[in-house]
Amino acid sequence: MSKNTTKPKSIYRMPGKLWRFLKKHLPKKPKGKKPGRPPVHNRDVLDGIWYVLWTGCQWKSIEKEWFGVSSSVLHERFQTWQKSGLFALLFKKMVKYYARECKIGWKWQSVDSMMSPAPLGGSQTGKNPTDRSKLGSKIHILVDERGAPLAISITGANEHDKWSVDDLIIHIVVKRPNSEQHFCADKGYDYEDVHQFIGLYNYIEHIKHRRRRNEPKDECAVPGEKNFPARRWVVERTLGWLAKRRSIATRWCKKSENWLAFVHMACAQVLLNIIFG
Repeated sequence: MSKNTTKPKSIYRMPGKLWRFLKKHLPKKPKGKKPGRPPVHNRDVLDGIWYVLWTGCQWKSIEKEWFGVSSSVLHERFQTWQKSGLFALLFKKMVKYYARECKIGWKWQSVDSMMSPAPLGGSQTGKNPTDRSKLGSKIHILVDERGAPLAISITGANEHDKWSVDDLIIHIVVKRPNSEQHFCADKGYDYEDVHQFIGLYNYIEHIKHRRRRNEPKDECAVPGEKNFPARRWVVERTLGWLAKRRSIATRWCKKSENWLAFVHMACAQVLLNIIFG
């Protein structure tokens, strides 16, 4: 049976602007001639990794003719660069670049999460309460008023959203200014400990009310719920952008840190698209 030698479309190759951010942090090509084959170019390796991010395919299904790199080299380089923190660094660099070019919209910030099935299991997975207790993982994300990701974390699908709020706020990539800032979230975050933490960090909260047991069905007055237009849609849109990548929509990585590396790459591209969109 003949192999498919057709090269993938350009969408499956890392954008040139992201490559320019990454290349200076990659290992330099050794000088002088050494025995054996010359090392594969880093750009070709990243194009192959980018292909896996978008298609969700197995590493071994990538043909060497597509990128000039064997599947074993792709996987080995991905693991090595992930362990060195390269993809987390890419995300941080893009957030800082976004802050310089567009100015972060601090006034309105939103949080939400997205569940992804994890058929192979692994660390940071749990029984998904919305999918017949099948294994899954969650992506928790905090965005500014344009939907630009500022903080990311992943957990098992069975972990409640409220436990991610403190981690997201504490690990915002850039320092928050001392200005008026509003925090928007859906009713899944309407818990006393979340309200206390948000107040501790000087946010004006806009968390949709969750009706308690034996509470009247009449609409409860929530501060700011009617005075301001809906702001939570921006985080839902960002999660929709991430879900277009099949390695994000379904987690095939057994190692949570590998999946987080894919999420960091996807968020870096989202930031790039917002800057130049």
